[in-house]
Amino acid sequence: MRRLLIGSVTVLAVLLAGCSTRSDDDSNSDTAQKATPAAGASAASADFGTLKNVCGPGTAKSSSVQGVTDKSVQVGVMSDVGYTKNSEFPDAAKVFTSWCNDAGGINGRKIVAVTRDSKLMQVRQAVLDACKSDFALVGGGSALDALGVQDRLKCLLPAFPAQSSQIGAIGSDLQVLSGGAAPGYFQYAGYYTWLLKDKYPDSARKVGIISGDAPVTKVMSGQFKEAIAGLGGKVSYSDRYPAAGVSDWTPYAQSLKNKGVKGLVFLGDFASLAKLEQALTNIGYTPDWIDANSNAYGPAFRQLAGTALAKQHNYAELFATATLESAADNPATQQVIDLFKKYAPDKQVTYPVLRAFSAWLLFATAAKDCAELTRTCVYDNAVKQTAWTGGGLQAPTDLSRSDLPSKCYTIVEATAKGWQLADFEPTTGVYRCDAPTYKYKADYGKPATLADVGKSLADVT
Repeated sequence: MRRLLIGSVTVLAVLLAGCSTRSDDDSNSDTAQKATPAAGASAASADFGTLKNVCGPGTAKSSSVQGVTDKSVQVGVMSDVGYTKNSEFPDAAKVFTSWCNDAGGINGRKIVAVTRDSKLMQVRQAVLDACKSDFALVGGGSALDALGVQDRLKCLLPAFPAQSSQIGAIGSDLQVLSGGAAPGYFQYAGYYTWLLKDKYPDSARKVGIISGDAPVTKVMSGQFKEAIAGLGGKVSYSDRYPAAGVSDWTPYAQSLKNKGVKGLVFLGDFASLAKLEQALTNIGYTPDWIDANSNAYGPAFRQLAGTALAKQHNYAELFATATLESAADNPATQQVIDLFKKYAPDKQVTYPVLRAFSAWLLFATAAKDCAELTRTCVYDNAVKQTAWTGGGLQAPTDLSRSDLPSKCYTIVEATAKGWQLADFEPTTGVYRCDAPTYKYKADYGKPATLADVGKSLADVT
């Protein structure tokens, strides 16, 4: 959950929600997903959205670079799948590599994607395993990714994650986020400006925060409180709920009503939020808005919240990613859906899948332009992108700057009929690109650097 992709709210949701009810065949161990080209593979299109010839044949040569041979390139996919039972990142890896390999691979090299299961708390071991044999980490993410960032830097392993979650990892060296990093900046400035000034100005001085009782929320709550004040609002009420869950959300709902909270920031799992909203509806109280955050973007939250969605006003910001609902008008999003139907018909296309695809496309685009496939070449090519869109999956993002937050944002609203684009007056497609910049004044930590582990870019080969 950081621009992009997805940040600390992802950590909290995983910590509080625990294992989901979803199960997948590859959830128990690291799994190499070797795509087998189908008959007539040469007929596969090498284009994705606006990107041309992403993958294709070539005359690759033998290499001494780790993970690279004349026939393949092995990359790792970080995932907490063994804990969450959620296989979104391995699914995206399977679909992308199958498509790319059918089209010829990376200049003739087949991509071998290996799931590195971090199982929430085993991030270091997963990274250390990747350090032994992978060329790079691509299209994945772990909720507690800061636990492995120094090990990744020590072994000079580049990362192109779908998301980065913790402060020590977001924007760390040798990491390229397809949605941009910009550590030290509030990632929701455009979204909250719309909520507090444009859509619901009467709510600005009556914002409440309810968060799960986990260590990460202390930092998160401080960041939101500071940024909301910096954008002209005020947090007038805050509370926490036990990580083990709440049997009755009515007291929390009553407190929100008694305090006259008009805007609610909920930092936790969407299953708990759904129960809170049912309690709010039962006592007849409706805040002007609720930030459900991007973890709730999908059918599960709507099903859990049920009839409460007819009363409560839920929004989420998708970090300038095209919505799944816009697929009919956005060829890139539709292409992801079509590829899943072909290569993983029993799997669901989700918001994290879209972020993963953008990361995979960034890696493949950077790698194909390397005359000699090295980590230095791929990393350098990726950070030269000044208007990366993932072929149309997201608004243009300048990856050459880590100190330049994106000005674009996408806001969706949950309704009884499903998620839809909110009425935030997008200026280009599903994006609005006038977000202000808010840089934190307090010190919440910094991303890890190569210098922290006694390395430099000159050591990368």
